[in-house]
Amino acid sequence: MDFSLTDTQREIVEVAAKFAQREIAPFVDEDEANSYFRREIFSKAGAAGLIGITCSEEYGGLNLGTTEYALALEELAKVSSGYATSLSVTALPISILDRFGSKEQKDKYIPPLIAGEKIGAFCLTEPGTGSDAGALVTTAVKKGDKYVLNGVKQFITNGSAADVFAVMARTGGEGTKGVSCFIVDRGPGLKGGKIEKKMGMRVSPTQEIVFEDMEIPASALIGKEGEGFSIAKRALDGGRISMGAVANGISKAALDVACAYSRERVQFGTPIIRFQGVSFLLADGVTELEASRLLVLKAATLKDQDKEYTVQASMAKLKATEACMKITTDCVQVLGGYGYMEEYKVERYMREAKMLQIVEGTSQIQRVIIARSL
Repeated sequence: MDFSLTDTQREIVEVAAKFAQREIAPFVDEDEANSYFRREIFSKAGAAGLIGITCSEEYGGLNLGTTEYALALEELAKVSSGYATSLSVTALPISILDRFGSKEQKDKYIPPLIAGEKIGAFCLTEPGTGSDAGALVTTAVKKGDKYVLNGVKQFITNGSAADVFAVMARTGGEGTKGVSCFIVDRGPGLKGGKIEKKMGMRVSPTQEIVFEDMEIPASALIGKEGEGFSIAKRALDGGRISMGAVANGISKAALDVACAYSRERVQFGTPIIRFQGVSFLLADGVTELEASRLLVLKAATLKDQDKEYTVQASMAKLKATEACMKITTDCVQVLGGYGYMEEYKVERYMREAKMLQIVEGTSQIQRVIIARSL
């Protein structure tokens, strides 16, 4: 069993790290403070090859694996988990189209999404549903060669910025078997609702999306009617690996700050890192991070090998996000009063960690998935 990175993987890590420092780091503090989203980061990320890592070269991708993608997301998240999350969400419609879309759908949508010319969003959650996604009530009614969409989607990452939406809507029947998946362009009948004011990841725009008698061509259907929920589940499995990688990036950034601070901070004539109470917090943190990274990379490797990875993705997401919450909270504690102030950023990392325990399936839902496998 070899845990070392390949030359290609090391190159991807380097590209992502340099991109984050050059294109995101100079602005991220200001953007977070002002809830400002820089659209140009997408086109620059596309030019750097960071959006289409897993897609074939035919559509402008790098034809690499989920492992490389997870490593890149971790590096981006060290600098901005908000922008890393937005980039990972625009990859959801790409992955859905790549696996389930028609040739015409792939040709139309994947190249501009990979290039960062267009931004994607994933529309599943609704005001009355969350963990019970199969109870969604947004409808797509077939009328001749068109479908008519009606409904409201809530907490949509990239909602106000997206050009392309992967939308789950009910085409008939009850429960999960009545759900279908559509690829939808922004246009008449699609309206932006409330823009959410969030606890963290403020550079990543989250908005309510409203469909009011929106007509879309029948060719917008991905796969067949009734396959939408299974398509969404597969997308979420991959998304959980991504969120685990983002969590690991936040954890690493917080630990870097806490370790550097504790080496420099002197109390009672001694750097506080020499105090057992502090050093044990940091030791636990780096151990938790290492375990989280291994789980994320294992899930990514299984996906790349085309093996079953649903449970491993849930384990990776659960472990990495729960660890991230604990690590960032402990890092705030290590810095004491300074940890509560914006200057050292660990308070921001702690706020961002909380979101990751909720998105792409809550920690409780991950435990349900894992427990069912037993």
